[in-house]
Amino acid sequence: MAHRLRRGLTATAAALSLGCGLSIAGPAGFAHAAASDCEGGRNGFTDISDSLTGRVVPGYPFEIGGSHFSLEYGTVGGVQRGWAHLTASGISFPQDEVWMDWTRDGGASWIQCGPFTLGSKSSKTTAAQHTSNDHNWRFRACGKVYPSGYSYCGPWW
Repeated sequence: MAHRLRRGLTATAAALSLGCGLSIAGPAGFAHAAASDCEGGRNGFTDISDSLTGRVVPGYPFEIGGSHFSLEYGTVGGVQRGWAHLTASGISFPQDEVWMDWTRDGGASWIQCGPFTLGSKSSKTTAAQHTSNDHNWRFRACGKVYPSGYSYCGPWW
């Protein structure tokens, strides 16, 4: 029953997200980085707790099949940083994933930091990257849900 409900919710989310300006995650313009490329201080990222919450960026959260994805920011180690956050619901799956795309050229190309898998937790974050006043330095949260395998990204911030 939960699988059938989730499949229906995921299909509904797919239709709604396309109408609300969310984009289907795709390969054009990105350079994939494994989760390990964004952890432990690599590439300017900072590890954070999976339960850390911050201020939610306008245009977020979005929901796919019962999982909630948000782009958040706050002060981490004395520096304002942004990160993507997945919050599970009763119909989320351990395989659900969250990642954050980061661009330094206004979205012409970007690095995909992740994915980070939910596992047995109720909340999962990506590593955090410092924010900037440069209008080309932007972030967006993305997620993938199972069993459908649908992937979506929210708007750039």
